[in-house]
Amino acid sequence: MVITTIWVTRHGFRGNWNLDPVKGEYSTNVPSPTGIASDPALAAHGVHQAEQLATALLAIKDPPITRVYSSPFYRCLETLQPFVEKSGFEILGDNGIGEWYGIARFNHPSPAAPSLLNSFFPAYSLSYKPSIVPSTSGESPADLHDRCAYALTRIISHEEALDGQGTGRAILICTHAASMIAIGRALTGRLPEDICENDFKTYTCGISKFVRRSMPTDGPENVKPWSPGQKIPLLDWKNGKGVAGGWDCVVNCDCKHLDSGEERGWGFEDAETY
Repeated sequence: MVITTIWVTRHGFRGNWNLDPVKGEYSTNVPSPTGIASDPALAAHGVHQAEQLATALLAIKDPPITRVYSSPFYRCLETLQPFVEKSGFEILGDNGIGEWYGIARFNHPSPAAPSLLNSFFPAYSLSYKPSIVPSTSGESPADLHDRCAYALTRIISHEEALDGQGTGRAILICTHAASMIAIGRALTGRLPEDICENDFKTYTCGISKFVRRSMPTDGPENVKPWSPGQKIPLLDWKNGKGVAGGWDCVVNCDCKHLDSGEERGWGFEDAETY
C-alpha cells in the first residue's frame, strides 16, 4: 500500500556515557541494560516523555500509523514501548536509521543483538532485516545523509511491497538527533551548504510529519539491496528531489504534547570530533 505520510520522532531524555577518545573506550556510571556503555536506558524524565508521546501517537487518525520502524538502540525502543504496548504494533529495527558516530581511529559500539533486544522488548521483530548497517569506524556527515537516504528508500520500498495497492498509509520512525536531521533532508531533498544550518529540529520525543509530494517514476523497488562490506549506495536525492518522490515537512518537531515542551535540541555544530 502506498505510503503518503511519514512521522519521525527522537528518543526520550536518556542517560549519559563517557568516551576516552585516545583509548577509544566508552564508559558509564549507570550500567546499560544491554551491557553496551553507549546504549543507555531512558532517564526517568525520558520515561515520562515516552508516555506522553504514546498518547499523542495514538491520537493520529488521518492517516493512522500502520507500522513502526526504529533505530535498534535501547533508548529508541524504550521510547516506543508505551506506544506499541497500547497499539499492538511490532517494532522493525533498522540500523540504517540508527545513531551517527563520526569517523574515528577506533571502532564505535554497535546495537545489541536482536535476540537480546527482543528479550527486553517482545514487540521487537526477529524476522525483519536492516536495510544497511553503518561502519563501526564511523561516518562523515555526508555519509550519514547518504546512508539515511538509502535506508529510507529501502524502508519505503519494503513497506509498499507488503500490502499491495492502495493509498493513505503512514509509518512511524524513531531515531536519534543527527539521523533525524539527515532524514528530514533526505526526504525533502534539501541539503544546505552549511551542514550546521538549523533546519530540522531534534527535541527529545518531538514529532515531525512529512507528506509525500508524488510517486517516483522509477519506483523505490528498483534500488538494489545493500550487502555487508559494500559502500553506501548513492541515490539521486539532493537539489530538492528527495527520496521516493520527495516529501514536504509540514510539522517540524512539535512538542505540544510534552509537559516540558522543547528540550535537548541538537545540531551538527554540537558534533564530537575524535
